[in-house]
Amino acid sequence: MKLFGLTRAAAQKAFTKGQVTVSVFGLGKMGLPLSAVMADVGAKVIGVDVDAQRVHQVNDGRNPFPEEPQLSELIAGNVRQKRFSATTNASHAVEKADVHVILVPTTMQHQNAKNSPVFAAARVIAKSLHPGDVVITECTLPPGTTDELAEVLEQSGLVCGRDFGVAHCPERTMSGTAIRDIRGQYPKIVGANDEKTRQAVAGMYAAFNQNQVVVLESVKEAECVKVFEGVYRFVNISLANELADVAERIGVDARRVFAAANTQPFSHIHAPGAGAGGHCIPEYPKFIASKQTRVIHAATQVNDGRPRHVVDLLESGWGAAGLKAKSVAVLGLTFRPNVLAFENTPAGPIIAELKKRGAHVSALDPLCRDAQYEKFGVPKMNRLADVDAVVIVNKDAAFLELDWAAFSGKAMVDAAGLLDRQKMEGYGIRYKAVGGGGP
Repeated sequence: MKLFGLTRAAAQKAFTKGQVTVSVFGLGKMGLPLSAVMADVGAKVIGVDVDAQRVHQVNDGRNPFPEEPQLSELIAGNVRQKRFSATTNASHAVEKADVHVILVPTTMQHQNAKNSPVFAAARVIAKSLHPGDVVITECTLPPGTTDELAEVLEQSGLVCGRDFGVAHCPERTMSGTAIRDIRGQYPKIVGANDEKTRQAVAGMYAAFNQNQVVVLESVKEAECVKVFEGVYRFVNISLANELADVAERIGVDARRVFAAANTQPFSHIHAPGAGAGGHCIPEYPKFIASKQTRVIHAATQVNDGRPRHVVDLLESGWGAAGLKAKSVAVLGLTFRPNVLAFENTPAGPIIAELKKRGAHVSALDPLCRDAQYEKFGVPKMNRLADVDAVVIVNKDAAFLELDWAAFSGKAMVDAAGLLDRQKMEGYGIRYKAVGGGGP
């Protein structure tokens, strides 16, 4: 059933009654949970992906991302009920569907690139677009990109806003909580350039988002929402890191100061650390950065310099002797704990900087197998007793269980703020933390 032109209530009802078929381009860590949730409320969903093995797994009722809570059950149940299937044949999916959601990876290298996955999806959709269809971009895009996609879609001979609808509804999910987030942890943003599309898409998302749907007047406004959210966090992280440097110089504990400052409701200072990691936060500022965005430029410089600062902290404990020939273990290779993802992880540049200064580097991450250690060019650390120092990059709880008593007399930089300084010093460890708190 076509949603374009329906009222919000009618669109919501049609979606939950199983009268709507949705094609979802991209069965990654965001697209697959979205597909499963939509199928679970009644829609028929056809997932599209270029990875034939992933498509086979989904059609077999198996979850390619078993670490994502609740996803395995949703996939298995909805495949069994024939509400969810996957294919590598994008044209087939478009031909069958009423709504087309694009949720493929985007990075700076794809900005305005006509051969990017986003535009490739739009070109496929244009070949089989029907009157009454709605096309939705959920992946994060430089503002203005979805309007460019609408021009590609009009190569179908149909007119956007008259014959079909285009909306931008940015995903607001994180790995590890994707199902919870999609179902309503945060309000859903809907942006479209015409009222017919706004009504239809707002009704569709209201069918499974139990929070609220916030409707904006244009796709460009909706694109700005997600990008600006990311930029806010990126700049705040850089501010927290710079304030942590100040705290180190004047001899106070930045984390205690930040916690006290944030009891005032207008203060939202983030936690300092080894840098801004992930495939989102460090990338989104690039979508709008220019000579005029001076704060973003300065924030990038601060965050890019954090790995070097962490190594400086460690090296300062040895004075003139430096790190040459020292054995250093990096704890935490993923950009955040409990998520097997390495995009922009601070661990990479920290390892490179340690090696540059002559250290022998190993690593430990509970999520990693041999292949990941090889990717970073380091062996797995076997025992704390075998190393002279450690750098803690992320707050994986497994690091709390290490035998720190056996690490007495050795050095540590806790860039994540994971361990208790007094407890570590009680073991005789030379403890330093980003933002102060060392001996």
